[in-house]
Amino acid sequence: MYNMDVEYNLFSGELPSELIGNLPELDALHLSYNYMESHDNNTNLDPFFSALGNCTSLRELELAGMHLGGRLPSSIGQLSIDLESLLLQENQIFGAIPPNLANLSNLLVLNLTSNLLNGTIAAAISQLPSLQQLFLSHNLFNSAIPSSLGKFPHLGLLDLSHNKFSGEIPASLGNLVQINYLFLNNNLLSGMIPPTLGQCTDLNELDLSYNRLSGSIPPELAGMREIRIFINLSHNEFEGPLPIELSKLENVQEMDLSSNKLTGSIFLQLSSCIALRMINFSNNSLEGHLPESLGELKNLESFDVSGNHLSGMIPISLNKIHSLTYLNLSLNNFEGMIPIGGIFDSLSNMSFLKNHRLCKSINSSVAGIPICSHKRRWIHSRVFLIMFIVVIFISVFLSAICCVIGFRHVIVIIQSQKTQTVRKPTTPEPLHNIPRITYKELSDATAGFDEERLVGSGGYGHVYRGVLPDGTAIAVKVLHVQSGNSTKTFNRECQVLKRIRHRNLIRIITACSLPDFKALVLPYMGNGSLESRLYPHSVTGLRSGSSDLSLVQRVNICCDIAEGMAYLHHHSPVKVIHCDLKPSNVLLNDDMTALVSDFGIARLVMTAGGGNGAAAEMGNSTANMLCGSIGYIAPEYGFGSTTSTKGDVYSFGILVLEMVTRKRPTDDMFVGGLSLHNWVKKSHYHGRVERVIDPSLESSSTRPTMLDAADDLDRLKRYLSGDSTTATFASSLGISSSTLGDD
Repeated sequence: MYNMDVEYNLFSGELPSELIGNLPELDALHLSYNYMESHDNNTNLDPFFSALGNCTSLRELELAGMHLGGRLPSSIGQLSIDLESLLLQENQIFGAIPPNLANLSNLLVLNLTSNLLNGTIAAAISQLPSLQQLFLSHNLFNSAIPSSLGKFPHLGLLDLSHNKFSGEIPASLGNLVQINYLFLNNNLLSGMIPPTLGQCTDLNELDLSYNRLSGSIPPELAGMREIRIFINLSHNEFEGPLPIELSKLENVQEMDLSSNKLTGSIFLQLSSCIALRMINFSNNSLEGHLPESLGELKNLESFDVSGNHLSGMIPISLNKIHSLTYLNLSLNNFEGMIPIGGIFDSLSNMSFLKNHRLCKSINSSVAGIPICSHKRRWIHSRVFLIMFIVVIFISVFLSAICCVIGFRHVIVIIQSQKTQTVRKPTTPEPLHNIPRITYKELSDATAGFDEERLVGSGGYGHVYRGVLPDGTAIAVKVLHVQSGNSTKTFNRECQVLKRIRHRNLIRIITACSLPDFKALVLPYMGNGSLESRLYPHSVTGLRSGSSDLSLVQRVNICCDIAEGMAYLHHHSPVKVIHCDLKPSNVLLNDDMTALVSDFGIARLVMTAGGGNGAAAEMGNSTANMLCGSIGYIAPEYGFGSTTSTKGDVYSFGILVLEMVTRKRPTDDMFVGGLSLHNWVKKSHYHGRVERVIDPSLESSSTRPTMLDAADDLDRLKRYLSGDSTTATFASSLGISSSTLGDD
C-alpha cells in the first residue's frame, strides 16, 4: 500500500481517472487545494469515482477546495469498503446525496461543507454505523432535518449550520449520546427545543442561534453538564424566564441568549457557572436587579445585558473581576452612582447609554455622565434659610396665617428652581476610548529608555520596563523605524490587538505613533517570556539550560496557549492566524498564566466556508513577510502554500515538543531533515510524548484544530490535578502516574 499526497500545489486539468484506476493498492489520495476539474467541462464526477472503485484498499480520499463541479454519482457507493475519510468540502458539487453512500460502512468522517447541495438528506445515510463526524454546513438544503440522523451510535460532531433547514428539531437527536459538537445555527428552524437534547450529556458546544425557535428554554438542558465551550441560543424567539437549571452548567465558558423575548430576572445562582468567560443576555425583556454574586465569576471577560429592563444599583462586586474587559449595561433603568475601581476605571459612557438615573463620583473617569451632587441639598437648604429669614423680617407684623402662606410660596419657588436645575442639559464630555500618552511620558516612565530598563530585543526593536505616574507597571515595545517593515508590523499589531480580547492573549494599553517613533504600551509581565524560563542560561551562550518549570506548570502553560490560539482561530470577531508562535512570543504573568504576544506578522482573515483551510487576508500589509521563525514554520509554507490556521497548529506542536524535550528545533542534533517523529524518538521522553502529542503534525491534513488541542490538554491538566473523571481519557492515551511522574 502507498499514499499519494500532492495537496496545496498548482496541478490543473481533469482529474486523473486513468492513472488512479491503475493503482489498486492506493491507500490514501490527497489532491486538496489544487486546480483540477471533473470531466466534461467540470460537470461529471462519475468517471473519476468509477476509476476509484478499482482502489480496493483506499482509506482516505481528500478533494477539498478544488472547485469541482457536478453531482455526486452513484458510483461513490462502489468505493473501497475500507474508506474511513471522505473530504469534499469547498467545491461546487450540487444535487442530492446519493443513498448508496450508505455502502461505505466503515466511513468515520464525511465532510461536504461549502458546496451547492440541496434537496433532502436521504434516510439511508443513517446506515453508516461507524460515522463519527458529519459536516454539511454552508449548502442549500431546504427540507426538514430527517429524524434518521439520530441513529448514528458513534457520532461526535454534527454540523448542519448555514443552510435553509426548516421545521422542528427532531427529538431523535437526543439519541446521539456520544455527540460533542452540535451546530444547527443559521437555518429556518421553528418550534421548541426538544427536551430530549438534555440526554446529550457529553456536549461541548451547542449552537442553535439565528433560527425561529420559540417557547421556553427547557430545563432539561441542564443535563448537558459537560458542556465546556459554549451554548448559543441567540437570535430566536424564546420566551419565559431564564431557567435556573442553567446554573448547573459549571464548565460552560460562553453563554449567549441574546436577542430573544426572555423575561424574569437574572438568578443569583448564575455564579455557580465558575468557568464563564462570556455572558450575553442583551436585547431581551429581563427585569429586576443584577445580583452581587456576579462578582464571584473570576474568569469573566465579557458581560453584556444591554437592551433590557434591568434596574437598581450596579453591583460593586463587578470591580473585583480582574479578567473583565468588556461591560455593556446600556438601554436599561439602572440608577445611583457608577462604582469605581477595576473595569469601571477604563469604561466610557458607551457602556451606560440611556440609563438616565445614573451618575458618577468626582473621582470617576467615565466621560459624559453627570457627577452625583451631594452638595445640592445643602445649597438649596441655605437658600431656603436666607429667603425664610427675609420673609420673616418683611412679614414681622403680619399674622401667623400670612407667614404660613409665605412659607408655602417659598417652597414652591425652591422646588421650581430644583426642576429647572435638573432639566438643564449637561454638555457631554468628549469620549476617550483609550488613554493618550506622549513620547515624553513614555520617556519619563522608562528613565529615558535607559538600558538598565531593557527587558528584551529583536529584529523589531526593543522592549523597556516602565512605571506610569499612577504606579502601573508597563512594557514599552519600541520599534525600529529604520526597518522597512516597521510601519507594517506596527499597524498590523495595532489592528490585531484592538480586535481581540482573551485572558491568554496580551492586551494593549495604548500606542504612541510619531513619524520617527512608534511604540506599543503593554502590561508588564513579571515572569518574562516562556523562552527565558525554558532556557534560563541561554544569555550566556549555552544552547539550553536547566528549566525550573515543573511538569504541571508546563501542561498549564500549554493549556493557556492552546486556549488563546483556539480563540484566535474560532471565536475571535475576525479570525487571526498568528504566523510566529514560539516560546519567545509567549509571556508569563505574575500568576504564571501564559499570554500569546507579538502579532506583528499576523494575518487577519475571513473564510468563505468556515473551514480551517486557506483563507483570504483582510489587507496585505504583511503579506510579503516571512510566515514564522526558522524551526517553527509549517513544511507546506516552503512549497508556496497559502497561510492557514494549520500552520499555527504545526508551530504549536513544535512548541509543545520543545517544552517536553527542552531541545530547540534548531539544535544541531535535529538539523538535517529529521522528522518530528524522529525528534521525539531521539529524546529521553520517547514512549510517553508520542502518547500525548500526535507526531503526525508533518501532514497538514492530519493535524487537529486548536479547539481539539485545547480540549485534550485541558483534560490532561485536570488529570494531573487529580480529577478522577479524566481517568478514561488518560488511559486511552496510555498515560499513568508512572509514565508522567519522572519529570
